[in-house]
Amino acid sequence: MTRTRIRLALAVAVVGVLGAGSVAAAGGGDDVRETLTGYEEVPALSTPGVGEFKADISRSREEIRYRLRFDGLESNVTQAHIHFENATNNGPIVVFLCTNLGNAPGVQACPAGGGSISGTIRPADVSATPSSANAILAGLGAGEFDEFVRAIRAGATYVNVHSVDRAGGEIRAQLDSDGRGRGHGHHDD
Repeated sequence: MTRTRIRLALAVAVVGVLGAGSVAAAGGGDDVRETLTGYEEVPALSTPGVGEFKADISRSREEIRYRLRFDGLESNVTQAHIHFENATNNGPIVVFLCTNLGNAPGVQACPAGGGSISGTIRPADVSATPSSANAILAGLGAGEFDEFVRAIRAGATYVNVHSVDRAGGEIRAQLDSDGRGRGHGHHDD
């Protein structure tokens, strides 16, 4: 009788694990959702500016669909990027999200007074501009989408919105998709 119960329990556990894997695979990838504030800038800033970054990472399609919303900044927005670095330091640009400076041809304009942008990041967008040279030196080379996704999962990237008065960045959020931070969901692709 005991062996039968153990076998039944093992069979239920295996079915449960396989079923959970199927549901996770159907989820489409990693979901990232972060709130941007001046308190995450390095050094920290006091600003009424806030933002939200949402992304869905699909490794199978090699793309990240994102939406960035921001408002309340103390001066007009100049550009927004994803940078490569941990939470305690500033790091190099990996992906341009928007710019009003003409420093990344083909990249959408930022809503200067606040608003939303959305787009899709593909391998060709990773470390693709002259401003990304330091990311390449740090090992995150042009087109290295899988390495970029691993950096996000490890919490080694951040979104930064720069403004006229805060050229180094006015609001920021560290990204990670493994559930360590706030506001995340995690699914395997």
